[in-house]
Amino acid sequence: MSTGLPFDDVLAAAQAGAAWAFERLYRDLAPAVTGYLRLHGAAEPDDLASETFIGVFTGLAGFRGDEAALRAWVFTIAHRRLVDDWRRRGRRPLTVDDPGDLSVLAGGDVEDDALDRIGADAVERRCAALPGDQRTVLLLRILADLTVEQVGQVMGRSVGSVKALQRRGLRTLRAELENSSERVGVTAHPFPVPGR
Repeated sequence: MSTGLPFDDVLAAAQAGAAWAFERLYRDLAPAVTGYLRLHGAAEPDDLASETFIGVFTGLAGFRGDEAALRAWVFTIAHRRLVDDWRRRGRRPLTVDDPGDLSVLAGGDVEDDALDRIGADAVERRCAALPGDQRTVLLLRILADLTVEQVGQVMGRSVGSVKALQRRGLRTLRAELENSSERVGVTAHPFPVPGR
């Protein structure tokens, strides 16, 4: 945790109700949680992240564990909020904002904004192409930095199942990257696939 203080001190202060400690936990975890929700297609990832942290801060007094356990617990809450969101959206029709509104992308440097958007779009497209369970495993492993065991706890799966989903997801991404590189005439530098 990049708080400058030992994790146990920050956790104890947050559990005692110290606003600065809540803020530090939020600052450390919120970007990864929001990214996880966004890459899973949440309609309002920032709102779901807020709901996640309301749940975290409400239940924090009863939490016991180290920093890794806290990350796993936070992403378990985020995953449950995401599943709830999918269920809600399945019952109600969605309204879509005008995709032509570029004001949300404005950052001051057109070239940087375009490159950031192209990169984000490519990542979102590749993640969206993965089956849901494979996408969840890879995002929890990479974005949330959870262990295989923690991902299993979040998803309610066995370690073997998580490893198999991870392996299949990485193979799918590797094949997609190799195919897209061949289409543009670039030599791919594939990443290793675990278990080979």
